[in-house]
Amino acid sequence: MEKKADSNSTLVKQLAAEQGFSFCGISKAEKLESEARQLENWLQQNRHGAMHYMENHFDKRIDPTQLVPGAKSVVSLMYNYYPAQTLTNASYKISKYAYGLDYHTVIKEKLYALFEAMRTRFGHIEGRVFVDSAPVMEKAWAKRSGLGWQGKNTNIIHPKAGSFYFLAVLVCDIELTPDGPIKDYCGTCTACIDACPTQALTPYAIDAQKCISYLTIELRDELLPKALHPHMDNWIFGCDVCQDVCPWNRFATPHNEPRFSPTDQLENMTDGDWEELTEETFRHLFKHAAVSRTKYAGLKRNIRFIQAQ
Repeated sequence: MEKKADSNSTLVKQLAAEQGFSFCGISKAEKLESEARQLENWLQQNRHGAMHYMENHFDKRIDPTQLVPGAKSVVSLMYNYYPAQTLTNASYKISKYAYGLDYHTVIKEKLYALFEAMRTRFGHIEGRVFVDSAPVMEKAWAKRSGLGWQGKNTNIIHPKAGSFYFLAVLVCDIELTPDGPIKDYCGTCTACIDACPTQALTPYAIDAQKCISYLTIELRDELLPKALHPHMDNWIFGCDVCQDVCPWNRFATPHNEPRFSPTDQLENMTDGDWEELTEETFRHLFKHAAVSRTKYAGLKRNIRFIQAQ
């Protein structure tokens, strides 16, 4: 039985690689006890701000067997999004993960293909796929499966590839051999904490209400806090500072997913183009992109806030 689980795990990782996933790790499908306590404390401290959805489905969030009855394994995956070049034509900045097509679309397509390939090889199995859109703690599972450690900037850091990766999860009822966690290699480094423009980071924890990514994306229907006015660093959608300064990202290599590359129009946007952005242009430029999450009004609010600095 153990040998079969080992060979099944090897096959799953091979199939994942065929779909373009850079890394694949496996965990036993069980309740996340220590992670549940950490999440509960984080919520009680109101560090999630207006992300009230984080309070919902708590039991499902910490127990994969409530998402997939009879679940035995959690397959964690990493997909590279590090661009060959950073957008530099304008002073306004958007996070690297948002340069191209919405990652939910791309990764889910690949996850479904992986799951179908598994069914072809293993016969009928039950399972579900998740990409940052359901009550699943992707970082906790990635950490448990040894894909990396959760760094002081709260991102999963792979020791040979850094952290510019999308995380995805596949929960299934097939027996696979767990990989187990790896060591934390942050050491005494505090580069991410020191560089955070709004001081949102403390070691291994983030206060969402101070985080530029949260402020520019999640806080859509409110005014941005005036106290953070001088510290936005020209970010209008997301923020990459804590990853850009991380020494482990010296190992980052460009992705080879064409759909994550920016369009010529986005690449050539000037400050004037951003400031004069119309709703029609917004819809055309970001119709199937992650930036659409903030909506036109939210993005214009972010731009005006930067302009007023």
